[in-house]
Amino acid sequence: MRQSPSLHLRVPEPPARPGTPSDFSYLRLQPAGAAPRPDPLTPFAELPDLSQGLVRVLDDEGQAIGPWALHTEPDLLLHGLKTMVLVRAFDARMFHAQRQKKLTFYTQSYGEEAISTAQTLMLQPGDMQFPSYRQLGILLAQHMPLSDLMCQLYSNSCDPLKGRQLPVLYSYKDYGFYSLSGNLATRFLTGVGWAMASAIKGDTKIAASWIGDGATAEGDFHTALLFAQVYNAPVILNVVNNQWAISTFQAIAGGVDNTFAARGVGMGLAALRVDGNDFLACLAASAWAAERARHNGGPTLIEWVTYRAGPHSSSDDPSKYRPNDEWQHFPLGCPIQRLKTYLVQQGHWSEEQHQALLKDAEQQVLEAQKQAEAMGGTMQEAHKKHAMAMFDDVYFEKPWHLQQQEQQFREGL
Repeated sequence: MRQSPSLHLRVPEPPARPGTPSDFSYLRLQPAGAAPRPDPLTPFAELPDLSQGLVRVLDDEGQAIGPWALHTEPDLLLHGLKTMVLVRAFDARMFHAQRQKKLTFYTQSYGEEAISTAQTLMLQPGDMQFPSYRQLGILLAQHMPLSDLMCQLYSNSCDPLKGRQLPVLYSYKDYGFYSLSGNLATRFLTGVGWAMASAIKGDTKIAASWIGDGATAEGDFHTALLFAQVYNAPVILNVVNNQWAISTFQAIAGGVDNTFAARGVGMGLAALRVDGNDFLACLAASAWAAERARHNGGPTLIEWVTYRAGPHSSSDDPSKYRPNDEWQHFPLGCPIQRLKTYLVQQGHWSEEQHQALLKDAEQQVLEAQKQAEAMGGTMQEAHKKHAMAMFDDVYFEKPWHLQQQEQQFREGL
């Protein structure tokens, strides 16, 4: 018999730290066009192992190749490009506004704009999305007024949530955007439950839920997968693997030795692993999963391989835990640049049009900011205007002691 060695505990470490060269050799990449595309209604037992590969459409030269390269109207792609540019411009200005103390907190979608934008374009009115805080593309792809979003960020007098939610935790039923939660894994449970309810009613609407790679380590994630599989819930379960959960490398959640998509296979779900910075791949994978869900084929878990280019939030300094230039070395590139290159090569776009688009997006955001601040002010004034609202919406009928406290408060103003 072999002599047993001393046991040791493995603690995963990122491949690079500040001051060392970036290293993405751990990524399981695959050439564009290599992944097969089965029929969306293929039974789970007959699906190829798409959880270990990588669905890609755009190659390194910007050409669309392979079975996932579906015919897409140029207008749809241009809408996607414009939305992503607007998301990035909005993020930049609101991050700056936070530094000016106009709002308390902000999170960006920087580097991840393609995923939520593309999936939204593949869903239908009435479908419900259960997002995390980097899916601004869901709202802007549906032409959500920018000034309305800013009022929520400022918690000002025009904030529909009356200053009771952390900035960026939006809630817009008319846009199929379920209220955000800082506890990300709960979005999977709620989305699966909503999808089950839709099926119980015999409806035609499906759900899409969103979490990050770190949240896959939560118990809610595994419970959601169990219910989705057992009840064949019409839901798309999106895991946005942007490599970092706050300051924790994705390996801590178990995403290096295997893929996050493989967890779906282990639970009996169809699972795709997709290049999240390839807009055409995002469209194709989202359309595949939506068709599967809408035709009673069941849930799909999608792992989107992308990169969080900016800090986790306005409270984070990523230079403390990863190389400063790591975003420039990410092998899947920038989603905006890749789609722009493809559209230019196809003759649907030009460098001059793109530069004009960048300026127009910045102007749109600037005008919306002026409008939001003129309508309701910023955080600095908002706490005074919202003070009286703390007595509202607590009880269906306001009890006597709150009425008394409210009267005393009014007299003290």
